[in-house]
Amino acid sequence: MIIAQLVTSFIAASGFGVLFNAPRQALTQCGMVGMFGWILYYILVDQGIDAVPATIFGSMLVAILSHLCARLYKTPIIIFNVSGIIPLVPGGIAYDAMRHFVENDYFTAVQLSTKVMLLAGAIAIGLMFSEVANQIIKKTWGWLRPE
Repeated sequence: MIIAQLVTSFIAASGFGVLFNAPRQALTQCGMVGMFGWILYYILVDQGIDAVPATIFGSMLVAILSHLCARLYKTPIIIFNVSGIIPLVPGGIAYDAMRHFVENDYFTAVQLSTKVMLLAGAIAIGLMFSEVANQIIKKTWGWLRPE
């Protein structure tokens, strides 16, 4: 099962890199960043951790790997961040929430909408926390300064 998760998350992230017009040489790295973020999320949820903290940790890993790839391959970080975060986006839950709104099942729709907002906020918190940590490391130790 984990092999299927690895393959599909890699395809999703690198496929979105194609849609996002990422450079060809960066598509593999985009896929790897998304794959590692998703696998961390998947393993944490499989271990019994709630989806929101698992999403925070997954998006933090995506942001850290995006920073590393941007430095190594001298490519803008946004390419790796955007395509790498795609597997974590709660699109299926958002679709179900809208479907329940249309079917006048408001109780379920509100529950699902709340979960979508929490997961989207978790993605933003994870990306932001990683960026703040990167800035602190740059200012404190200075060993990650751009050349």
